[in-house]
Amino acid sequence: MFATKDDDSNLLATKLHDEKNLEAIEKAFAEERIDSATRDYLNTLYSDSKGCFYEVFLYIGKCFGAPKAAVQAYDYETDSPVNKQITISDINPLEPYLVNHRLDGDPMRNQFFVATKGHKIDLAVSSIVTVIVGAQKSISRSLDKITGKYYNDYVNEVAQTAYTVIGRTKRLASARAISDKIHETFSKSFITDASAKVLGIIGSGHEKISVELVRELDKIRKPYARLEDVWRIKCLFDLVPQARTFIERICNMWPDKIIAVRDKFFDITNPRGYRDAKLILNIGTADKVIPMEIICQVRTFFEFEHQTHGAYEKARKNQKSDDPKKIVVGKFENITETLHLEGIKKYNAIICDCVEDLFDRIGWNILYSAGNEDMLFEGFPKISTVYYPQKITDIIMEKVDNAVENEVFYVQNAPAKLTKDQEIRIFRWMAKFILVSAMPYSNSNWTVNTDTMSGKFFNFIMKELERYYKK
Repeated sequence: MFATKDDDSNLLATKLHDEKNLEAIEKAFAEERIDSATRDYLNTLYSDSKGCFYEVFLYIGKCFGAPKAAVQAYDYETDSPVNKQITISDINPLEPYLVNHRLDGDPMRNQFFVATKGHKIDLAVSSIVTVIVGAQKSISRSLDKITGKYYNDYVNEVAQTAYTVIGRTKRLASARAISDKIHETFSKSFITDASAKVLGIIGSGHEKISVELVRELDKIRKPYARLEDVWRIKCLFDLVPQARTFIERICNMWPDKIIAVRDKFFDITNPRGYRDAKLILNIGTADKVIPMEIICQVRTFFEFEHQTHGAYEKARKNQKSDDPKKIVVGKFENITETLHLEGIKKYNAIICDCVEDLFDRIGWNILYSAGNEDMLFEGFPKISTVYYPQKITDIIMEKVDNAVENEVFYVQNAPAKLTKDQEIRIFRWMAKFILVSAMPYSNSNWTVNTDTMSGKFFNFIMKELERYYKK
């Protein structure tokens, strides 16, 4: 590939941007806003943005292969692509992009389609993954996060750890006094060497617990180490199992590169009702860690996330306070919980439609297999062990069996007489599909409004999940 004037222009702009970032980091250090360890970490993340950005694209390519459509510029404000195609020479770390890939190995590829008039087939669920490649996070935002939220969380954890360890000696008054002193001392300057500073605070009289205290304090992540989204991408999938397939694939491809994995698709404990998965991948080396944040979301939820951002801004502007960052947290969480519940409803309605589409295909497949394995669907659905232990799936399957035996559920319009065993196999498969695909509700008052067999069966499984979560 030959260099062009556009390449040279991008390289120069990126180089100047890197220099400004490093100057901002050095200025923050000189002002004692950050310490030397934080400065070194930020220098690693911001010293070669062009090289890091190419690494981001390299890993995306290894994950997905070539794009399935033209790369487009992306607008954060509208959460949508810009009608401007991007060439390789246009790519730079200062602007976000959107690109569509196909998820190879998707366990549900070609399973969800709707036959229309004649020979036309419409896809109900696609294997296409929309990847939003974020621009490099600005150094000012990173510094604000490290010295603000991340530092506050760090100090709280340090104080709580000291209180817990000292409290085990049943000297609670002393533990409380030291915890308060930690908050006071750490508020005066930016400190990340907690062990040395806390040992200085407790002084003599706690020598017996010093080793244990240092060991526990050293486990706490430094504020700068919590900054993991300087480089980030967001992957939008149609269904949760596709996202989990993608995450599993990355973990198998680069086990030594994985920093952290968090799956919250089925988490109903979050007060905001937020559902996604996050994977932190090291795109650097073992001794030079450069984290890349990969957020996995379903498309329907992403649409409601944009409304959430709008709700946040509205709540912030309406808050009468000298500090615009202080908002009515409870009110905002109520707004976002409502929006996210709507997102879950819309997503689960899609799953219910998929159940309807799959019933006939599963039935035919089981008839053709004549008692053998369901070859067309081998290896799927794969039950997630993140939230549902084997015990709950066994209980639900037993209730499914009983419901089919008692003809609460039965296959309508079967092409041939089905045995109870065949019907049970069909409904068991559909139950597993619902368990791996549908999101449980934090609000138990919503059901799919339908009189179809698939809709009733969907509501039946979700009601059993509700019983499990209430225990």
